[in-house]
Amino acid sequence: MESQKKHSPVFSFEFFPPKNEDGEERLRKTRERLQALGPRLFSVTFGAGGSTRERTFETVVDIQKRSGIDVAPHLSCIDATPDSIRELLSRYRENGIRNIVALRGDMPSGTGGGPGHFKYANELVEFIRQEHGDHFHIEVGCYPEIHPEAKDAFSDLENFKRKVDAGADSAMTQYFFAPEGYYRFVESCEKMGIDIPLVPGIMPIVNFQQLARFSDMCGADIPRWLRKRLEAYDAKGDKESMQAFGIDVVTAMCADLLDAGAPGLHFYTLNQAKASETIWNNLGLTQKQKAAAAD
Repeated sequence: MESQKKHSPVFSFEFFPPKNEDGEERLRKTRERLQALGPRLFSVTFGAGGSTRERTFETVVDIQKRSGIDVAPHLSCIDATPDSIRELLSRYRENGIRNIVALRGDMPSGTGGGPGHFKYANELVEFIRQEHGDHFHIEVGCYPEIHPEAKDAFSDLENFKRKVDAGADSAMTQYFFAPEGYYRFVESCEKMGIDIPLVPGIMPIVNFQQLARFSDMCGADIPRWLRKRLEAYDAKGDKESMQAFGIDVVTAMCADLLDAGAPGLHFYTLNQAKASETIWNNLGLTQKQKAAAAD
């Protein structure tokens, strides 16, 4: 973890663009609660298709304008062309956006869509660098537990290194619940000469069925002991106890990660504030950020 200890911790929250007015209101309330905590960054996921892509843009610009906190929009290779990415980057730059999350993106099912001109995220990173130099801080994704489509663990690491070599400034991980996998991933990266910040992705446990479905899709492992406890609470319909247990588990994991030298935390909020807010407060992150700024 020595490569990670030299980086100043960055704490961030991720949102997805709302689909309607009710969603906009829920996101506004969530954003205001989390904004009050003083995170370094917000991010907004990428919507596939023309109308949802525009909602991503509008959400990004609105949040940065209203919150005063830097916002990082996700950009995806799906159906992208050099002209479409060039136009979007210019619009973001014109609106004061200086952070980008560059991803390959999940292949849409049943729509016929797929990678466009850019097949892999490293190609997208390289294009952004060619077009805008160092204007944007570019973050990419990584998978401590191996990407579900990777041939094997070694090829997955090589794919990640290509993104770093293309010009990525930092990376956020897929969420996990076993920090040992993250530590070994960092160790493997260090052996390959990778020393950019590798920020752990954190998924608060709010809904077991939803979490299980997401985890099956993205390849995130729910350890057996944790899954069985969550299944038991779910079978009893005891949502309150399940969420309290989940907050304790995730808080303890986050504390362990930070103590080991992780360069921050990235919370996948699913546009909900309570669980992320509680974990944040349990960790005393606002006070820690103030203390770090005073040093």
